Amino acid sequence: MEEWVGFKWHEYITRQAVGEFPEHAVHLKDEARTLGVLFRALGGDPALSLVTAEPRHFRTRRRFLQKLAGTHKKFELAWRDEQSLRLPERLALFPSKPVNRDLYLWLAALASLGELTDSDWLTGNQAMVQTLLIKWPGLEPVYQRLVRHTLQWRPDPTTLPPAEGRRERAIRQALIDPGSVETLPRAESDPWPVVIWLYPTTTPGKANGRTTGDDEVTSTPGGLAKKRKRRRAERVDAFDKDQGLMLFRLESLFSWSEFIPVDRAGDDTEEEDADAVADDMDMISVSEDRREASSAIKFDLDLPSEENDDLHLGPGIHLPEWDWRSQSYRERFCCLQPMLSKDSVPTRLPNHLSRPAMRLRRQFSALKPLRQWERRQTEGEELDLDACMEREVQHRRGIGVIDQKLFRRCKQNQRDLACLILADISMSTDTFINNTQRVIEIARDGLQLLSEALQASRDPFAIFAFSSRRRDHVRFHHIKSFDEPYNDISRGRIQALEPGYYTRMGAAIRQATRLLKGRHEHQKILLLLTDGKPNDLDLYEGRYGVEDTRMAVQEANKAGLTPFCVTIDDDASEYLPYIFGSNQFVVIKDPAQLPLQLPKLYMNLTR
Repeated sequence: MEEWVGFKWHEYITRQAVGEFPEHAVHLKDEARTLGVLFRALGGDPALSLVTAEPRHFRTRRRFLQKLAGTHKKFELAWRDEQSLRLPERLALFPSKPVNRDLYLWLAALASLGELTDSDWLTGNQAMVQTLLIKWPGLEPVYQRLVRHTLQWRPDPTTLPPAEGRRERAIRQALIDPGSVETLPRAESDPWPVVIWLYPTTTPGKANGRTTGDDEVTSTPGGLAKKRKRRRAERVDAFDKDQGLMLFRLESLFSWSEFIPVDRAGDDTEEEDADAVADDMDMISVSEDRREASSAIKFDLDLPSEENDDLHLGPGIHLPEWDWRSQSYRERFCCLQPMLSKDSVPTRLPNHLSRPAMRLRRQFSALKPLRQWERRQTEGEELDLDACMEREVQHRRGIGVIDQKLFRRCKQNQRDLACLILADISMSTDTFINNTQRVIEIARDGLQLLSEALQASRDPFAIFAFSSRRRDHVRFHHIKSFDEPYNDISRGRIQALEPGYYTRMGAAIRQATRLLKGRHEHQKILLLLTDGKPNDLDLYEGRYGVEDTRMAVQEANKAGLTPFCVTIDDDASEYLPYIFGSNQFVVIKDPAQLPLQLPKLYMNLTR
């Protein structure tokens, strides 16, 4: 009973202190699509992700009820950086749902103009508001409505100490008449947050009290990236592993602090409760404790020894990589290693694929080349008897001009196209679908059935697979080249594919582009099969990998190729439109259907 009363009392006090209107709340996940479209339509960077913002700490002057409830120490505010646009997860500040929604729209529109720094927060926001209203005057009523509600939400200057009151009046003047205030009067506490302005970027992982960032966020126009908030961080010398849980008694209050040893450079395993623990922590402590040598060398042991690895075909191929930060290529930055499985053995088509393969061969055999005779040619393999008879008749009738096209020749009526299939075999393909079948097994079946179909249509095709471990080891597995026949040897190489390592997609696409550019066919298709976004152990995570892959796709388009991506990633619609374009990818909702869907997709793509 005591606990129930305490809980209800806490709930009541918090609700009274927060001063929000939960019945008029608007959530970012419901507005993400509209906000993404608006942001990019107004000129915002299309590569930015739409992500929920983490709370920022403020030393504001709080009322007694707010101190009692422990609220108003942290606020979710809008800001953007080179990686993402971050907006509050939920807005319920105003007693009107349309006004709360307008606040989301206004913040997205304001962020489309750029980001802010600490030095220009006041003047920068005023200038951005002026620019936005001049550029898009239709937003003027929205802004005025938001200003009215914001002024009602903010503290009354007359109730504040003199210095803070002067500062609050200056902020109100800047909201009402943007551009009229150049500096803010000094005061001891922080000013009450301005919810309709942007805030400066937080610097990831530096000094104490700063925030540490997560680069793995992606979204499309209208897509909302998964909730990955930045955390406040402090740097400490080392942890004592024996003190994973600390509790102390201060009268009857307990404080809990969790410690999870995470060695990012040497350990990539996932802690089961890491996300839940991080959500409960206000500050994450980072240490450079490297006492465990076994963890430090773990990844070096991931690569097989020379005698146990696949065969290396040559010394390796050096390829460039696109650095979006400097907007330039890093020449010879990646080393791609062509490889050939030495454990593969010639294998017949698996029994469970025999029936669908037979059906596909019948369907695709209708596309194979047909011999057709072209009549009345000036030269050819045989005389055209009909043309010769007509010439003799013309000669006997004394016609002056006689047709000299007396031959016929045989022409192959074939489709002028070539296809290179590039399969992602990173470690993520080792996961299970519905606890019955691994992704790599589904991918193998898909490659087998598509190969059977292409063999029946006699379209030239090649198959390669790729994975990576940092930029100096991009593995490019040879399965079938354009010049090789598709037979039991190729089938054995497909069956020998095993998952491992990471997904440096840009380098693999560049090598596939080089191979396809050497073909003489008019239509050249680069078909990519994957189950996730580009990533690797080094800097190839987040926007860096996405931008490099996007540039590699653009290079393929400029070379006259048709790149097309087939994926089973549920989140692919958050990043593939930016990489491949809206019409150059497809998401297979049911991964188990991939083997049967691949030939159909190929037929529609080449029709």
